[in-house]
Amino acid sequence: MAWSPVETEARRAYGRLVALLASRSGDLAEAEDALADALLAALERWPATGIPANPQGWLVTVAQRRSIDRARRRARADLALAELVRMQEEAETAMNEDAAYPDQRLGLLLACAHPAIDAGARTPLMLQAVLGLSAERMASAFLVSAAAMTKRLVRAKAKLAGAGVRFETPEPEALADRLEPVLDAVYAAFTLSRGGEGDDSLQHEALWLGRLLAELAPGEPEAAGLLALMLLVSARPSPIHGGRYVPVSGQDPACWNGALMTEAERCLRQAGRLGRPGRFQLEAAIQAVHADRRRRPVTNWTAILDLYEGLVSMAPTIGSHVSRAAALAQSGQPLDAIQALDALDPDWVKAHQPYWATRAFALAAAGEHTEAADAYTRAAGLAEHPAIRTWLLSQRALHAN
Repeated sequence: MAWSPVETEARRAYGRLVALLASRSGDLAEAEDALADALLAALERWPATGIPANPQGWLVTVAQRRSIDRARRRARADLALAELVRMQEEAETAMNEDAAYPDQRLGLLLACAHPAIDAGARTPLMLQAVLGLSAERMASAFLVSAAAMTKRLVRAKAKLAGAGVRFETPEPEALADRLEPVLDAVYAAFTLSRGGEGDDSLQHEALWLGRLLAELAPGEPEAAGLLALMLLVSARPSPIHGGRYVPVSGQDPACWNGALMTEAERCLRQAGRLGRPGRFQLEAAIQAVHADRRRRPVTNWTAILDLYEGLVSMAPTIGSHVSRAAALAQSGQPLDAIQALDALDPDWVKAHQPYWATRAFALAAAGEHTEAADAYTRAAGLAEHPAIRTWLLSQRALHAN
């Protein structure tokens, strides 16, 4: 098909070129519009003229021309216009040469996670800015209408422009703090993709961003740790498949993707060599212990418990506390698990479905079957997916009088 080369080039270069254009103009929305114009022009011309020797240079040149035309029409002969004109001259020179442009995608991702941007808009803003995902495509994944997603993105881009956010990568000593919200946003997209039956396309995009971050920030161990974590989880099928819920412990390890797990182990080793442990590295290490069931039939729950102890001290979230209690129960310490769960704030856990499922398992392991059945009922009532609800009720039936 005539549009295939354009689509291929857009996929390969979109985020890089948007980052480059935005870093010069200071306006993400303008950069996206200009590149969209350039891609449309390529769609019209390349089938007849052939792909240029330097397609990225061609796209930058056309995008800059469109931006300059719009700026001139607005009669805004300011510094931004002067910078656009200078960049166009650079692009014109390089258009027919095999010239490489600076990769400023990390700076773009950091800008999308700026404190001026609403936390709920950061992840979709990154997905659109770097990958070119449309508001329509992201809307269902984020459980909003396409119109609402469009408004969210427009507001976020206006805030970026209004706050004068610079699209640049900070010095290495300042990068770690700036990188954390980016990693959180990418992981949020990945977690969303694994909900329900799973969204393979969104999972693929989150992995793509994870690989990009690990490549752009090779000195940041948490970037490699996040990638390892996502690879290890991706190596297993979604626990909900065909309307049934199958926990990790019930899956056949022979069906897991060994290539992804090997890549993840390589990422974890790379992160470990940097000597700065973090949350994502610990979570990835926990998943690596689960993955080891490919080689030996018994899960090493003692190792998992040790890792959760470290995770709770580093990131004392409700999820890490509940998971630590689950590891206690699985390692043969159900009474300690119940005690750990009892110590949590009741307001914190009353509507947290994994808490009640873990409590039910620990009570059952301790021989408290009536209380376990009640906890399974509570967990089932809080389950959002019918397959999980059905599974929890089946566990309840095993302990009901």
